[in-house]
Amino acid sequence: MPTRENTASRTRSAATVRRSRLRRSDCAGPGVRRVRRGRGFSYLDERGRRLASPEDLARIRELAIPPAWEEVWVCPDPLGHLQATGVDAAGRRQYLYHPRWREHRDREKFERMISFAELLPGLRRRLARTLRGQLEPRREIVLASAVRLLDIGMFRVGSEQYADEDGGIGLATVRKEHVRLRDGAVEFDYPGKGGLRRRQVIEDPVTFELIRTLKRRRAGPDELLAYRDGSKWRDVHSEDINEYLKEQLGEGFSAKDFRTWNATVMAAVTLGADSRQLNTKTARKRAINASVRAVSELLGNTPAVARRSYIDPRVFDRYLSGWTIAAALERIPEPNVADDAVRTRIESAVIDLLVENTESSALEQIPAESTAAA
Repeated sequence: MPTRENTASRTRSAATVRRSRLRRSDCAGPGVRRVRRGRGFSYLDERGRRLASPEDLARIRELAIPPAWEEVWVCPDPLGHLQATGVDAAGRRQYLYHPRWREHRDREKFERMISFAELLPGLRRRLARTLRGQLEPRREIVLASAVRLLDIGMFRVGSEQYADEDGGIGLATVRKEHVRLRDGAVEFDYPGKGGLRRRQVIEDPVTFELIRTLKRRRAGPDELLAYRDGSKWRDVHSEDINEYLKEQLGEGFSAKDFRTWNATVMAAVTLGADSRQLNTKTARKRAINASVRAVSELLGNTPAVARRSYIDPRVFDRYLSGWTIAAALERIPEPNVADDAVRTRIESAVIDLLVENTESSALEQIPAESTAAA
């Protein structure tokens, strides 16, 4: 039976671990191996000895390593930045990081999103110049169209590897058969990540004519995005799109950043659209949950993934403190995601919200929480 002294010692030890600095860990180095034992697993140290320490086993349980993973490696150091790796059922190497490392990386990611957003107006102007009146499917024109679609849609960029492994399709791998043209709009209907059906309708005069040309071509690959190179058609890959983005924005940004930023903007828009009556803590929490669900549907992810990986948590922090972009939205009666000027105004308001520029005329504070609230 544990004594009071032992319990206190473990508590102090856990607190010390929480305060200590993380260390770089290397999954190519010594570590703990997972081996099947009956209906469960045993864990062996680098010398092949079975782990018996309750603290070690509790830490490994908390990692929640999926049972289907093979070749599991667990970091022997509870302060290692990388805590475990394994190979999933599709043969892909997966990684589990220390929670504090994830928090640090997420903070960096969302800070970087502000820099990304500040570059978008210039990018959109350059794309507009490139695409103005252009119907010839040259490489630059097709890549510029792909970036515009990433900007105004919630597309994953996609890759041939994932399309082959799990059938998940993104913009770079969507095929002509997944596209319909209707009354000036483009309807994308395709299997997304995990085989879930994705349906997106894009109304954008800037890209419509080129997409119609690509859809109706008879030569070249089955994928929608392809460009003419002399007498041949070349497929557009995700690497091509990211390289084009690097040329336009510089190092440090990729196609996936559009989904992260768009998710943050949509969360701010949904919370600001009808917020003035939500002056109780309970009502605001319900509104946040509804916002997460709405964004997750646009992303094609679960609400948990949308909240954890895509939406900047500062949007919710500001909302719980009463701040929204309602004032900016009020001056834009019918927001249109294909209107670059409108999007720039909304995104400028979101940046003000994130950096707490409370002097901004784009922001509005919800009345103080009712004392009769929930």
